[in-house]
Amino acid sequence: MLRFLLQRLAAVLPVLLVVSVVVFLILRLSPGDPAAVIAGNSATTQEVETVREQLGLNRPLLVQYGIWLGKVLQGDLGFSYYLTKPVTELILQRIEPTLALALGTIVLAVLVAVPLGTLAAWRMGGWLDRLLSGFSVLGFSVPVFVIGYLLIYLFSIQLGWLPVQGYKRLFGPDAQGPLAWARHLVLPWITLGLIYVALIARVTRASVSEALTEDYIRTARAKGIAERAVLMRHALANAAVPIATVVGIGVALLIGGVVVTETVYSIPGLGSLTVEAVLNRDFPVIQGVVLFFSVLYVVVNLAVDVSYLFLDPRIRY
Repeated sequence: MLRFLLQRLAAVLPVLLVVSVVVFLILRLSPGDPAAVIAGNSATTQEVETVREQLGLNRPLLVQYGIWLGKVLQGDLGFSYYLTKPVTELILQRIEPTLALALGTIVLAVLVAVPLGTLAAWRMGGWLDRLLSGFSVLGFSVPVFVIGYLLIYLFSIQLGWLPVQGYKRLFGPDAQGPLAWARHLVLPWITLGLIYVALIARVTRASVSEALTEDYIRTARAKGIAERAVLMRHALANAAVPIATVVGIGVALLIGGVVVTETVYSIPGLGSLTVEAVLNRDFPVIQGVVLFFSVLYVVVNLAVDVSYLFLDPRIRY
């Protein structure tokens, strides 16, 4: 177990290093100058150069990267150019809405998609299977923001059941309780969860349908085991590894969807912080948030790798 974790961690560190290099270079080589944004439209060339010197943007790229990476290794993600606050503080202020949105979406998607995919595989070719196929195509085809605006129009504007936008904190001095917190997240959870449900349900259906053709399923049925037990304890249990894999891989889709969903519903999370930082050319904030999301993605996939040891005992050997 310990050796397995050490091997995975050893493979993670080079990935994070490459991510940091790519993010740093893309920002520096893309059009736009944060010094010009900070100095203002009426600033002279000399004033812009003064700001660049104050921010250290006039140094060679290798030197800038070395300074930034050294601070990151010490736990310092830098200082926001535009908001004049430490990036770590900004992330901590915005992390609750993003984690609530992401974790709620994952739980909702797994609880809906796994039973749906299992039943579709059990009744392959039936109406539920055809419905799932159509829903999967729809989930992958319709953009997240279109789904969000449609849900807002139906459930908020027409029916008035749920708030249009905003977020109520679950913790802190300004918290308004679990009910207000959940009411503001129901539509974002559904919006972001549709594509995730489509992905997990398709993989679940394929994995369970393949498991149902194995010899041990026929043996279990020949022994008179109830069909429900055959599905849950035999077919779904043996299809758990591919399902866990796609849950981990789907976190990348989830991270991209968080940015759009938070913008649509005006949720003050890391996604909206990223959009603001991009518009203001705030390099330290963009680098810090992308690095945080990268670490989160790697940690989730590391947890998925560890789950294989429990889902399939053969992997332990």
